[in-house]
Amino acid sequence: MTFADRLFRPVPLSIFCATLFAGALAFAQLERADERGVAPIDGSGSYEVSGVKVDVAARTADQARTGGWREAQRKGWKMLWARVNGKPVENAPGLPDSTLDSISGGIVVEQEQIGPNRYIASLGVLFDRARAGELLGVKGAMRRSAPMLVIPVQWSGGTPVSFESRSEWQKAWARFRSNNSAIDYVRVSGTGADPVLLNAAQTRRPGRGWWRMLLDQYGAADIVVPEVVLFRQWPGGPVIGRFTARHGPDAAVIDQFTLKADSGDGLPAMLDRGIERIDAAYVRALQEGAFKADKSLVIETPVEEVPIEDVLNQLAVAATSTIMVQADTPDAVALRANELALRGMTGVTGVQTGSLALGGTSIFRVSFSGPPTAFRDALVSRGWQVDDVAGGVRIRRGSQPARP
Repeated sequence: MTFADRLFRPVPLSIFCATLFAGALAFAQLERADERGVAPIDGSGSYEVSGVKVDVAARTADQARTGGWREAQRKGWKMLWARVNGKPVENAPGLPDSTLDSISGGIVVEQEQIGPNRYIASLGVLFDRARAGELLGVKGAMRRSAPMLVIPVQWSGGTPVSFESRSEWQKAWARFRSNNSAIDYVRVSGTGADPVLLNAAQTRRPGRGWWRMLLDQYGAADIVVPEVVLFRQWPGGPVIGRFTARHGPDAAVIDQFTLKADSGDGLPAMLDRGIERIDAAYVRALQEGAFKADKSLVIETPVEEVPIEDVLNQLAVAATSTIMVQADTPDAVALRANELALRGMTGVTGVQTGSLALGGTSIFRVSFSGPPTAFRDALVSRGWQVDDVAGGVRIRRGSQPARP
């Protein structure tokens, strides 16, 4: 058999089919991985005002667009001031364009129509939270909830989908700016192990052990499950969405409502409106005290608080040793000298005369901050001769003879 015959030798059909199936499976998995995950936008550092309508005419399209954005900044500032302070938009103070440029963080184009000399659009304006806070008169910190793990579930065609594949509902929650909300949402991107751990079936699992593991892994303390069921009238026609705001591992219903989009192109806008209403329902539940933490989700039992003074006193008592010291006291002067010498030692907190015997051996009760061995070493370093006796030690100066 020549080299050419070996090179073009027919491949068995089974091997060919197995190779083709493995390649198709790898390509499907790669394509499936690309369809998962939507990174949420940054939800910190900005106030957002959406739905600002502008209609500006100018000589050129660029001038009309620039004028429309400046007009959106002026209107957005007044709308934000009215929302924060709870007053009508007419009472909002006006700011010069230079100040608005310094506190504005960006323009979000929701919908726009650009003509040769006219600009019509619906815009959103972002304001820097730190710079705009002083001008808004915001004082103190806004009360926020505990970290809430968000698992959005979309029902379409009778099939629930969470992070198993990329959905319009997941995209809507990814672009939702949660910094304006009192709910501390923990949003995941849906990549890696998220589709396996946070699937639609998990939202109906009653077991608390798995929930506690998920909350600990994602750094959350509770769960919210916003759901939407989509009903399409006909392909490309109106879309009806039935929204449900659920909370906790038992999926308690907080609010329900229905919205409608005129066509499939209006589905993202309808979902955005649904998220705003769901967020408002969650905030209302937080203010009314309905967002109480489930005790079964707590991993550890809280430790009873103990005043720091009591702890320090207990430590001081535990570290203090009481030692019985015997010393020769032939007269009152020797008694006084021994007592003063013991009081002057480092670590001694108190000296009491337990047994007085002038002309004999007196017993002192010494309170020492440390173990008895450290007290014995301190005595030796000061020139005392130390002998162990029953119940304590016996001390004498090196020049003194030992008494029988």
